Amino acid sequence: LVGVDGRWFLFDAGRGCLMRLAATGVGPAQIESLFLTHLHSDHVTDVNDVITTRWITGFPGSPLPVVGPAGTQRFVEDTLRMLEPDIGWRVAHHDDLVTGPEVPVTETTGVEGEVVLDDGVRIIATPTDHRPVHPTVAYRVEADGCSVVLAGDTVPCGGLDLLCAGADVYVQTVVRDDVIRNIPLRRLRDVLDYHSSVADAARTATRAGVGTLVLNHCVPTPGPDPDGPNGRNEWLAMAAEHFDGEILLPDDLDRISVGT
Repeated sequence: LVGVDGRWFLFDAGRGCLMRLAATGVGPAQIESLFLTHLHSDHVTDVNDVITTRWITGFPGSPLPVVGPAGTQRFVEDTLRMLEPDIGWRVAHHDDLVTGPEVPVTETTGVEGEVVLDDGVRIIATPTDHRPVHPTVAYRVEADGCSVVLAGDTVPCGGLDLLCAGADVYVQTVVRDDVIRNIPLRRLRDVLDYHSSVADAARTATRAGVGTLVLNHCVPTPGPDPDGPNGRNEWLAMAAEHFDGEILLPDDLDRISVGT
């Protein structure tokens, strides 16, 4: 969730997204647009909840613009089709609901540096590399002279370096390759094929000259003891071997201020 002067933009909508939004005090009706990095289930499982809850709690209701890679239009159409019984019941029950939710979709073109929003807040999309998941995109949000990059799931790639160049904050999903490599189950080790390791993210941050590196969507989940095995301090130390700037590993609901 990115906020700019009272405007709210949501990036991906995975498990528990609506519950976390409720805890921030930002309701679905306040979301200006939803941006999807890719269509893997753990990044989109709550899209149906965002759509439905925004629709029934908006007074008056308003469309929810969704931006995402090719395939997003079909995904949204399939989601609305799945919701048809629920939508029908609610329209039948509430006199002031006469139509279902409006969800206009814009699919990114796959061109590096594509501007997908430019109205005081500038949002740029660039293809990334999460193959075999394809296409995937990262986003850069620019406003008031500040910039934040939300990379999503990807290995290092040239497009990501360009998007991150000089950013104030770079948010990267990361995995502990040293831990996962020793798991005996091949299917679990496969996640190393298409995610950035902690070191990968730190090297990207250094190459791009970013100010702050934020590690998120961490696999495996850091342990409860910051100084214990797989504790957050291990994660931070691994990143610090390759990046001299500020490194954060926030908890859910933590807020990071940019430019203040």
